[in-house]
Amino acid sequence: MNTTVMALTTRALLGRRRILLLLPMPLVLIGLTLIGVTSGSGSDGWGPLVFGGLGLAVVLPLTALIVGSSVLGLEIDDGTITHLLTKPLPRSEIVLSKLCVAWLVTTVAVGVPLAISALIAGSPALAAGLVAGALLGSLAYTALFLALSLITKRPVAVGLVYIMLWENLLVGFVDGAKVFSVQQHATTFANTIAKSPMLNDTVPVVTAMIIAAVFVAVGTVGATLRLRSFALTGEAT
Repeated sequence: MNTTVMALTTRALLGRRRILLLLPMPLVLIGLTLIGVTSGSGSDGWGPLVFGGLGLAVVLPLTALIVGSSVLGLEIDDGTITHLLTKPLPRSEIVLSKLCVAWLVTTVAVGVPLAISALIAGSPALAAGLVAGALLGSLAYTALFLALSLITKRPVAVGLVYIMLWENLLVGFVDGAKVFSVQQHATTFANTIAKSPMLNDTVPVVTAMIIAAVFVAVGTVGATLRLRSFALTGEAT
């Protein structure tokens, strides 16, 4: 990885207006937790909806989509990718640097509010588990969406279709689809640490880690190969 590329990517990413889209989702997550706690009802009732149904199933993938599709996608859109491609850097180094930034930003943007919400609910173990789940899920999702930003000109639209149809619809009807669901991988990894009734994991933890690693490898290799096909104009040859 290249620290200069990482620093420039972080500065550009956090300076974009798109990053403002990350703010409402964590606030909604914390707000719903506060409502649940102050309502007097047991956390077993509202907890699965907030932490699993919203946090890991909606906030995590949407944040990863916004960040993962931006670290290279915006440079391609505005043509500044040309400056990066002229540098004597291996394409794999560029992709890994971008992926690292996307992973860290997504993990912080999702893991911190999830941990705060879990602490508000009075469960430090759940907070630790959710941060671990965010770490794993963020890496797999951002690798996938980073590759999408190089493969298609509409990565956000394609990513939304994947999140809505596969992660949140098909998985609910086809048990076999859960094995290839990043949401399930993140939930399983989180609950391995949390051991909480507020998380519903359905995939063995070893399977979750292996398939998540496959997502990361395929996304990284695919993005690297695709970036190698780009000419100095920023267009694929």
